Amino acid sequence: MTKKNFVTLILSTIGGILFAIGMCMCLLPEWNAFTQGVVVAAVGAVILLIMVMVRRKMSHKPILVKLSGKTIGTILLSVVGALVLGVGMCMTMVWEGLMVQGIIVGIIGIVLLLCLIPLCKGIKD
Repeated sequence: MTKKNFVTLILSTIGGILFAIGMCMCLLPEWNAFTQGVVVAAVGAVILLIMVMVRRKMSHKPILVKLSGKTIGTILLSVVGALVLGVGMCMTMVWEGLMVQGIIVGIIGIVLLLCLIPLCKGIKD
């Protein structure tokens, strides 16, 4: 394992766990910790952003990502795909009587996210 992969593993694990715990604190009313959850999630998001910058620096690339049309389109597709998948999950697990529709919406979200693979990697012979 290379040093940059190890550093990415550690920082992304810490940032991801903090972000996830913060979201749970915000969204679970039983915990009664909304304000603290916002702070914990923000710290996790900052650590994840630092991880991206550190990895780019260790890869000898510019720290800031150059925004192009393809980059913005990829970001939009990933956000929309994740949101559609999440709505499908909510329809099946939270909202009453929407099991079949939720499965269909979830599959659409999965297909949108799968479209990211050829968009990012390209199609080769």
